[in-house]
Amino acid sequence: MRARKVAHMPSNFILEVGLPHYLVLSSLLFVTGMAGVLLRRNAIVMMMSIELMLNAVNLSFVAFSRYLGLLEGQVMVFFVMTIAAAEAAVGLALVVAIFKRFKEVNIRFFEHLKG
Repeated sequence: MRARKVAHMPSNFILEVGLPHYLVLSSLLFVTGMAGVLLRRNAIVMMMSIELMLNAVNLSFVAFSRYLGLLEGQVMVFFVMTIAAAEAAVGLALVVAIFKRFKEVNIRFFEHLKG
């Protein structure tokens, strides 16, 4: 059996993932979430899109926090996660109320809710 020759890449060829890479990924996630909110009429898809946008913001916070060497961005992520959890709980309660009444989850039914 012949030994396989392994080609090694030079160490300067390896690219470091930096702040611009994280910001591009974060902006792509945010735009995808925004498109989901603007284009879809299903309440559950809209809630998932809002969660995607909040996660994009979290990624930006963590990337800037790491880049600057500060902890404030990572602390802000906990606040954003708390808001996302509250949004999910309230949104899911509204979706369940809509589904019980109209047997469908469409955003136009939210106009008919009266409390």
